[in-house]
Amino acid sequence: MKFLHTMLRVKDLDKSIAFYTNILGMKELERTENHDYRYTLVFVGYGTQTDSTTIELTYNWDTDAYEMGTAFGHIALGVEDIYAACDKIKQLGGNITREAGPVKGGSTHIAFITDPDGYQIELIQLGE
Repeated sequence: MKFLHTMLRVKDLDKSIAFYTNILGMKELERTENHDYRYTLVFVGYGTQTDSTTIELTYNWDTDAYEMGTAFGHIALGVEDIYAACDKIKQLGGNITREAGPVKGGSTHIAFITDPDGYQIELIQLGE
């Protein structure tokens, strides 16, 4: 088996694509529209869909709100320099909800940000 993607339902497709591409540096990899069932799927990621895990942004044309629920936790991204990554995210207008620093009770450095729909994204310092 291979981990392919995580799907997130989004309220504003353009705002979500801008966040994942401009702020997090992903690329838009694929876009499909289904006019009969009124939805658009956009896959974003750091590599190709064949070689890496991606995020599927699902935009249902007639839905403008979702309940986040309590089961989903977060997406995690590894970064080379967590402090520089957080500075860049702030400069680009991203929302840092937990500043970079050591995890409680450990030495790994983490931070948390949110996307335009409120999904939590954990940044983890690589190489620790």
